[in-house]
Amino acid sequence: MPLASIPSPSQGVWYLGVIPIRAYALCIVLGVIVAVAIGERRWRARGGTPGTIVDLAVWAVPFGLVGGRLYHVITDWQLYFGPDAIHTPIEALYVWNGGLGIWGAVALGALGVWFGCRSRGISISAVADVAAPAIAVGQAIGRLGNYFNQELFGSPTNLPWALEIDPDKPGTLPGISTYHPAFLYELLWDLGLALVLVWAGRKFALRHGRVFMLYVAGYTLGRFWIEGLRIDSAHHILGLRLNQWTSVVLFVAALVWFWLSRNKTGEERVVTEPQDGHPADPAHEADQADDHETVSQGSQADAGEAEGQDGETALVSTFAQTGGEADPAHAADQADEAETAAGRSAVKSERGTTGEGGTA
Repeated sequence: MPLASIPSPSQGVWYLGVIPIRAYALCIVLGVIVAVAIGERRWRARGGTPGTIVDLAVWAVPFGLVGGRLYHVITDWQLYFGPDAIHTPIEALYVWNGGLGIWGAVALGALGVWFGCRSRGISISAVADVAAPAIAVGQAIGRLGNYFNQELFGSPTNLPWALEIDPDKPGTLPGISTYHPAFLYELLWDLGLALVLVWAGRKFALRHGRVFMLYVAGYTLGRFWIEGLRIDSAHHILGLRLNQWTSVVLFVAALVWFWLSRNKTGEERVVTEPQDGHPADPAHEADQADDHETVSQGSQADAGEAEGQDGETALVSTFAQTGGEADPAHAADQADEAETAAGRSAVKSERGTTGEGGTA
């Protein structure tokens, strides 16, 4: 027996009447809330539209939960199906009992964010860089759920920080009660990784998804050795657990992406509809449209009034010449008489120039 150890919680479920309140679910929800809050703060600091990360979380969270559960069930299918299953098939849907694969959560969660970014017209690489440290912190909080469920522990140990696990939990060994607290190792690794990501992003002005690729590489590096401590059942390939091989592949892919994008430049849109450096306000645009319409109508009215004034001036002029009320018929007669007089003057002028009966 170790000189000291970390006791596991006596229970992970409390009841509010007949409603179960599960510590695992609370930790996941708290992790999401903190991650969104951190991401939102970082997004605004980068000049993005306030509320964007909150809106994108509406896409990311349900996609991520489905993806995380699918990855867990697919990679640990023997826990729910087959002759040696320790759970019934329907329990594959019981997310609150634990079991979310981070790889599936990130993959489908990223797909949800991609849909959200396309609908808003913003850069997904900018969102990924902003969200990377927030995701790491959210994962750290979520790992506390594994503590309440007494899962994600490693091999037996007598170290002072050994974790006490009930003997009836899956993955335990006969006669052994203390194990490596793998959940705690990952929690601390995630918090340290978040700090490194914030520092590196500022120090080297990382953009175009490079902070997120650094997150993937850093997380998989830690996950590889933490996964190697676990003794619960899992698929093995060439002596390594499946999650270790996944870590290797993603680590290499992240480093390649990080390297290839080192010279990538260009702006990344962080506002939905930029307008003088600020996002467009639909209500303000509607007010402006109404103002323009009012001004246009006023201009047309002014033009019509001016045209009416010109007509009125002509009418007053005619009235003044006739000395009485303007008569349209009389005005027409005057115009005809003026035209006839002009013609006679032209004839007289021509005769005066050439002489009576002479030739030019």
